[in-house]
Amino acid sequence: MLIGEVARRSGVSTRMLRHYDSLGLVRPTGRTVGGYREYSEADIRRIFHVEGLRSLGMSLRQVARALADPAFTPSTLVGDLIRRTEDRLRREQELLERLRAIDASEPSGWDGVLHVVELLHGLDSPSPSRRQQAALAPIEDVPLLAKAVLTEAHPNVAGALRWALARAGADGVAGVAAGMRSDDAAVRRRAVRAIAELPGDEATAILAGALDDPDPDVRRHAALAAGRRGTTAAVDVLVAMVAEGTNDVEAAEVLGTLAGDPGQGERILDALAGELTGGAAVRIRVAQALAELPGPLPLALLRQLGDDEDRAVALIASALADALGERPAP
Repeated sequence: MLIGEVARRSGVSTRMLRHYDSLGLVRPTGRTVGGYREYSEADIRRIFHVEGLRSLGMSLRQVARALADPAFTPSTLVGDLIRRTEDRLRREQELLERLRAIDASEPSGWDGVLHVVELLHGLDSPSPSRRQQAALAPIEDVPLLAKAVLTEAHPNVAGALRWALARAGADGVAGVAAGMRSDDAAVRRRAVRAIAELPGDEATAILAGALDDPDPDVRRHAALAAGRRGTTAAVDVLVAMVAEGTNDVEAAEVLGTLAGDPGQGERILDALAGELTGGAAVRIRVAQALAELPGPLPLALLRQLGDDEDRAVALIASALADALGERPAP
């Protein structure tokens, strides 16, 4: 079969077939009387072998080695091809995300595109100080800021990004709200921290929804922020924080604020009393939280704790009861 017919049947151009010949990859078995290349069935099968290996991303040098060495084992080469393909896909995904970020910013001209590209370079820098510097610069692109907030792990840079996002006010909520739906708990933690610093009813509603999050850190951040906004649904998580000793001082302060609502004081008192079955350390934290409640509400329970079997609990509860007894009525 002559080269033109082989090209038509195989889909490999005559130019590439001549290149294969020059490299020794596929040399035609014979020549016609006129000196034209003539390919046998075995030659054509080898062409398809070459094309098959090339379709895996192998270079012509790798293909030649694979076909020339009968003892060649493909496992190492295939593993290398997998890694190279994964790297290429990662680079292409990064490019796609960068293009989407530019598109979302709706630049009006090339100056706008270049500004976003410069900002992306800063926020994607491997240097935390460079990322922090970019975050502290004036940034009007809220979607880009929100994306950076959800991906930044360095605490200082993350704080700068949240501060920058907070300047956008309620407009920043939508960008980070998507992070609350992530399967990655770390992303949800970053999202809830950012939302806690944003104003508005939408942010408050998202925080209330996060009180049932499977991740305890997300629940705690949501409870503190939602409780400060007057969300009474945060009470159970806040009481659990007191009992566990996780940000218990902050949780107690928020409970004290929520207890100012006449309809919530008794509920909070009962919830804290329910934790007194815990150990001495738990009872001490509960006593301290009780002292944050307004008015005479916690006084009877603190006096009861003054007779606790643990001396440290009894002394602390008695001292707190005495202090509350001397506190002027509101």
